[in-house]
Amino acid sequence: MTDEHATPQTPTPGNANPDEGATAAEPTVAPGPEAAERHAAADLPHTPDDQGSEEAVRRKKRDIPLVAVVTGTGKGKSTSSFGMLQRAWARGYRSGVFQFVKGGKWKVGERKAAEALHASGAGGTIEWEIQGKGWTWIQRDMTESEDIAKAGWDEVKRRIAEERYEFLLLDEITYPISWGWIDVEDVVATLQGRPGFQHVVLTGRNAHERLIEVADLVSEVQNVKHPMQAGIRAQQGIDW
Repeated sequence: MTDEHATPQTPTPGNANPDEGATAAEPTVAPGPEAAERHAAADLPHTPDDQGSEEAVRRKKRDIPLVAVVTGTGKGKSTSSFGMLQRAWARGYRSGVFQFVKGGKWKVGERKAAEALHASGAGGTIEWEIQGKGWTWIQRDMTESEDIAKAGWDEVKRRIAEERYEFLLLDEITYPISWGWIDVEDVVATLQGRPGFQHVVLTGRNAHERLIEVADLVSEVQNVKHPMQAGIRAQQGIDW
């Protein structure tokens, strides 16, 4: 039986769990020197024993392919996911982006940045597919949004099956799923059965509960305050 009046014991940084406070959402104890050493060593050069689907210097053995869902009503879902894309590129990953809502005439800043990164040759590769008037691998002009979304998803499945990417971003795919254009159970089965090493990130509002169930990482972006509420319109450099 514990004494409710006993003085609580505060762990000292030197004796704390090496990761205590370092990875918690709301750390209450500053990480000790052991944690600092472990985190400093996280970026050590690769060794010949490291595993990779194409080159044996690409990943650490501890790396596990993840499914991530970034959803919610707030601004920042795609923005944070493109941040992960940049990290994947920096680590030499073969990366792909499918945008299921934004059209070809919408010149978003993140695509321009990704094209510059890809062209630099300093990291991995980035392939970018947008809805527009039809995906780039389709010869005919598709004007119906539902047909475009279905064709896009079919191509995603093909590329997942052939392990074309190590990092795949399906931007705003939750919308065609919510509208019934893409079967959520087909998405779930594809994600769960994907071969090799493939991180997959899905973004958009109102993520289906089945996506939440199968995801390894789920983040919800909440709207606390938005400039549109004050009549400020979307602008370059912030919104696209």
